[in-house]
Amino acid sequence: MNKVTNVFWIAIVLIALAVGYGALAPEHFAEVTGNMESFLTTSFGWYYLLIVSVMVIFCLYFLVSPMGQIKLGKDTDKPEYSFATWIAMLFSAGMGIGLVFWGAAEPLSHFAIDPATAEPGSQEAFRESMRFTFFHWGIHAWAIYAVVALSLAYFQFRKGEPGLISSTLRPLFGDRMKGPWGVLVDVIAVFATAVGVATTLGFGAIQINGGLAYLFDGIPEDSLITQIIIIAVVTVLFMVSSWSGISKGIKYLSNTNMVLAITLLILVIVLGPTLLIFNMFTDSLGSYFQNLINMSFRAAPINGENRSWIDGWTIFYWAWWISWSPFVGIFIARVSKGRTIREFLFGVLLIPTFISFIWFAAFGTTAIDVQSSGVDLTGLLTEETLFAVFNELPLGMLLSIVAVLLISTFFITSADSATFVLGMQSSNGSLDPANAVKLTWGIAQSTIAVILLFAGGLGSLQTALIIAAFPFSFIMLLMMASFYKALNLEYKAIKRKR
Repeated sequence: MNKVTNVFWIAIVLIALAVGYGALAPEHFAEVTGNMESFLTTSFGWYYLLIVSVMVIFCLYFLVSPMGQIKLGKDTDKPEYSFATWIAMLFSAGMGIGLVFWGAAEPLSHFAIDPATAEPGSQEAFRESMRFTFFHWGIHAWAIYAVVALSLAYFQFRKGEPGLISSTLRPLFGDRMKGPWGVLVDVIAVFATAVGVATTLGFGAIQINGGLAYLFDGIPEDSLITQIIIIAVVTVLFMVSSWSGISKGIKYLSNTNMVLAITLLILVIVLGPTLLIFNMFTDSLGSYFQNLINMSFRAAPINGENRSWIDGWTIFYWAWWISWSPFVGIFIARVSKGRTIREFLFGVLLIPTFISFIWFAAFGTTAIDVQSSGVDLTGLLTEETLFAVFNELPLGMLLSIVAVLLISTFFITSADSATFVLGMQSSNGSLDPANAVKLTWGIAQSTIAVILLFAGGLGSLQTALIIAAFPFSFIMLLMMASFYKALNLEYKAIKRKR
């Protein structure tokens, strides 16, 4: 079961070609991928808006449907992890480092630099900044992850299929998914996972470097040597964790992440503009629900400026979450055995969305409050924004240290989880991939990040990943149809037995 399949070798070759292209001809690679991304977002933005909205409706339907009582596993299976640990694990894999990276920076950008429709710095821009940040990191993002995770968990644990994306399509295509078409589907998933985590390793190293440079005068800013050292240290740590398995390494890391994240969140709420944070959270929550349908389908076909903003933010995010869904979805499925469909969707769809809203209300409101007080944060790099905000608060050094620790643990957890998923996908869906396979993928991810940091091709590889989201979105549509077909047949059989 642990034997490496053709998926591994094909994916390795494709990744090597993409990385080699980005390293040897970074400018040409950037031009080609940039043009492709621009074409997809401009020509198919409407498609992304529709398909992601369909995914939200799909998940909400099964959340309230009588079919939600069916377990992701045999009827006697129990969850492997406590509810709190489960939430910590899926949250760490699903958002993690992105919340720290963008917690202050995105609302600030929507307020002071590039609002969706309002005047920069206005009260309307303040309200709009929080509403759109909630929108980009809320239920739509988690619905994308849930589609992959729900389908995979059902077929893997309920139907006994291998833990592969291709296995979820067998109700539609039968044994054809065991041949070249199935390999193609799984290669796309492996490519997206490896490239996605490699780019995250690179950007994570940049943010940790930025934080350390902001905290300590002796550390150079944007130093390649420092970033390589950070990646090397993180690689050793996540490989040690990966070696110990999910029930030890990832479980303990995820719980540590949540403790650090809750600690940092409480400190920011207490030390920041507390009353304003709670008021903005409440107001933004109402504004989010009031405008949810409009935001979900807003394509701005007539206003070119608004359309450009949607392409650069909303469409980018929908493609980004889709590109990450193979990795996050497979991992969430792996740790969700024994839960009912309804419990699964409540935990994956609603709880992380609520936590994200609180997080952005605290960090975004604090950043905008600092900006409004006369401290100009708009000229800073994204990785510096959070630390500049902390610098204006009491106990700023403590907050920054906790933030660097949190970024590091999220960093390690994401890489550890991805190493497991890659090992699983290249070993025919094995729930316990060989350590040698995980080690190979761990080294590969870190090597990709270092090469592209050195060559300056990290952003272009991220763009290539977003391009890969387009074909995978069609696979997700098929996954939804396949899941509904299989579950509906089972539910009818259950009703007949009654």
